[in-house]
Amino acid sequence: MKKITFALMALLAFTFSLKAQQYVSTTPANRNVILEEFTGRNCQYCPDGHAIANQIAASNPGRFWAVNVHAGSYAPTTYPNFNIPESATILGGFNVSGFPSGVVNRSTAAGQSRGAWANLTNQQLSQPSECNVGGMVIVNPETRIATITVEVYYTANSSADENYLTVAMLQDSILGSQSGGATWNPEQMINGQYVHMHILRDIIQPSAWGEAISPTTQGTLITRVYEYQIPEIIGSPNGVTVDLNNINFLAWVSERYQGTPTRPILTGCELDMIQGSDQPIFPMLRDVAQQSGTTCTHSKIVEARVQNGGTETLTSMTLLAQVGGDTYTINWEGNLERFAMETIEIPVEVPFGTHPVSVSITEANGEPTEIHKTGSVNCLEWQDLEIEGQEEQLKLELMQDKFGNQITWEFTASDGTVLASGGPYTMLMGGTATQIHLEYVTVPVNECVKFTINDSGNNGICCAYGHGYYIVYDSQNNVVFGDQDDGEFGIEATHVVSIKGAGVQVEVGETGVDNVDYSHADFIASLTYDGYPDEVGFSYRKVTSSTASTVVGFLNEFRKILASVDDLEHSSIYMVQAYAIVNGQTYYGPETTFQTWMWGVNELENSLKLYPNPTSSLLNIEGEGMTSVEVYNAIGQRVMMQEVDGHSVQINTETLTNGIYFLRVHANDGTVLNRSFSVAR
Repeated sequence: MKKITFALMALLAFTFSLKAQQYVSTTPANRNVILEEFTGRNCQYCPDGHAIANQIAASNPGRFWAVNVHAGSYAPTTYPNFNIPESATILGGFNVSGFPSGVVNRSTAAGQSRGAWANLTNQQLSQPSECNVGGMVIVNPETRIATITVEVYYTANSSADENYLTVAMLQDSILGSQSGGATWNPEQMINGQYVHMHILRDIIQPSAWGEAISPTTQGTLITRVYEYQIPEIIGSPNGVTVDLNNINFLAWVSERYQGTPTRPILTGCELDMIQGSDQPIFPMLRDVAQQSGTTCTHSKIVEARVQNGGTETLTSMTLLAQVGGDTYTINWEGNLERFAMETIEIPVEVPFGTHPVSVSITEANGEPTEIHKTGSVNCLEWQDLEIEGQEEQLKLELMQDKFGNQITWEFTASDGTVLASGGPYTMLMGGTATQIHLEYVTVPVNECVKFTINDSGNNGICCAYGHGYYIVYDSQNNVVFGDQDDGEFGIEATHVVSIKGAGVQVEVGETGVDNVDYSHADFIASLTYDGYPDEVGFSYRKVTSSTASTVVGFLNEFRKILASVDDLEHSSIYMVQAYAIVNGQTYYGPETTFQTWMWGVNELENSLKLYPNPTSSLLNIEGEGMTSVEVYNAIGQRVMMQEVDGHSVQINTETLTNGIYFLRVHANDGTVLNRSFSVAR
């Protein structure tokens, strides 16, 4: 018996003017496609069907989903047993004479051979849909209860007064046996086992054909909310564990055709899925990835996509990113509501090559947490090309081999914009025929441009099918990269070039900070540059925030960048760095730390003494009426606290690394004084 309750049984219908949808689009769209693929582990040619379905899905992202229905004589009950009653019911609803076969949006009464799936899919994708489907699944990993919200919006009238809504749970990445796997789909083989994907594990409604919904007229919004208890294991005997990290839910709407099982399917979609908890604080790292684009620098941005799965609004988090032996910290502040997501940027330094990156959430709302996720970061080696003027014309000399129809290339800017592209070319007659092509691209100064050449045949543009190659020249006909031996690159080759203005030398110095009070600070930094920049100023941020503010400054007669700010928060630690924009490129100086005044600081601030400063070991602190002292590092973390009984105290700094630290001194009259000191050895 299904472990399901209807959290909202009322069928809600709204006109277009009164719609209240959260997830579904109201814009007319073409059909999406659900392929129910009848398969089995003892089916020799079924892996070929899996591979074909994978190719169709890759060609139609977000529009096509395969559902592997294991049923019939080729689906054994040995482990892993994928048989469920709903699969047998669905198989029995169609005329299936062989395996593998499938029905595409249930547009046919009989199962179709794998060779027909792509054409049938294209036909369905081009047809307008009578409705759209959208929704959200919230899974509590502690109770394994999924709260499923599905919305159906009719953009046109259905031909039937009553339609059927089906919600299916699928599971990926289940290892097991599979006849013909190594022969027909070796990409899904790992250590001699087959990786079974998009397996139908359950239909959450009592019927395999879903449940009836109405009305089905244009402008109607139908909302269903279910609570579904996700089983620990599905299948008997030799059932398979349901891994919450490898499941997803599909929803589709179908009609009933002359009393036969519900068909055709009008459209479907994969429901967004998140994990949530009843715990007050439950942050989740959904994804860790490098920010897109190409930069001719080791400085990269890691994007951590964080979701609030707890019941309490997240207002602060500490994130650590580790690349190699270096650790980078971001103290985030904001207002992340329950189930909301935010992408937090973490600047890191990446050596040449590809490296793993580990991101952790170590603190949320002041509470320690242990949330980890890994990804990878990459830094491509680049070449410097100095030019005169504001742009450079590069010339690509490409000698194709016989299979020019397999060759494509493109130049992309740092933000991903395609500056030029070409191919595929003509397939030539003759076993080793070649043909030369000259292509041109204009690149602006101070741009980091990436060149990529691909060969879909995975064997480059050389050797057995003609001696092909590629060379890129600058406007003076000097070789930038490539030569006549650069044709043997397999599937892809990549080069990165930094186009720099000749003779442009810009150096921005460290920022000095003066006249700091509760909300004000003056900034000054040196600029080394022969010309006059497009803009100068300062970028500043609280150490607890990854978002910086900018104040535009001016360059005085002594080549100093000057600016002031008046919107700072009291009792806060800030990071500031000067910048200069020259020929469209921004140059930054090193970051400097400073701290605004705390409330309660008065004239007694000047009576506090610290010595020696800088210190290499012991720091002496003298002041009247002290009760305690606290030491904070440059990113706002408290690293030391000591009670004081008297008018002086010594703190041992030998455990601290070299750098700037901030001292908070608490007095018995409630006064809080702050100072900075340095540790240097």
